[in-house]
Amino acid sequence: MSPVKMSLEANKEYHFCTCGKSATTVLCDGSHKGSGLAPKTFFVPESKEYYLCACKKSANAPFCDGSHAK
Repeated sequence: MSPVKMSLEANKEYHFCTCGKSATTVLCDGSHKGSGLAPKTFFVPESKEYYLCACKKSANAPFCDGSHAK
């Protein structure tokens, strides 16, 4: 599963989906409710495009580290 390229804003709070059930994106949509999992809150230092992990294997989540290619 390839990473998702997203434009993110500096100092804004984001919630990365850790359960893999989010229907629309790698960001949490609340689908984890009842699963025992919680989203990972993160911020970015500058406003720009980032590649977020969609395979849930990155050691640097929420950011892609290329694990999907291995």
